[in-house]
Amino acid sequence: MTAHSHALDLKPGVFTSQDPKKIARSLKRSAEASTQRKTDPYRSALSMLVFYINRAGKNLPAAHKRILERAKAELRREFGK
Repeated sequence: MTAHSHALDLKPGVFTSQDPKKIARSLKRSAEASTQRKTDPYRSALSMLVFYINRAGKNLPAAHKRILERAKAELRREFGK
């Protein structure tokens, strides 16, 4: 993943958490606080999560990928989608 994102200011280590709810809440906070996003907060947060999963690719352990996939569901819940 890139070292810096101009779309969202993410909390360091947000994607390394073992708690999907914590990941989703952090992404939601970052997306809602961002002044540089080009779409609604939900789409920005989901895009960053999917981007991370895709960039990590085969290097992402299966167990952690499951956590990140659960974080997607939590993100939908956080935004009421």
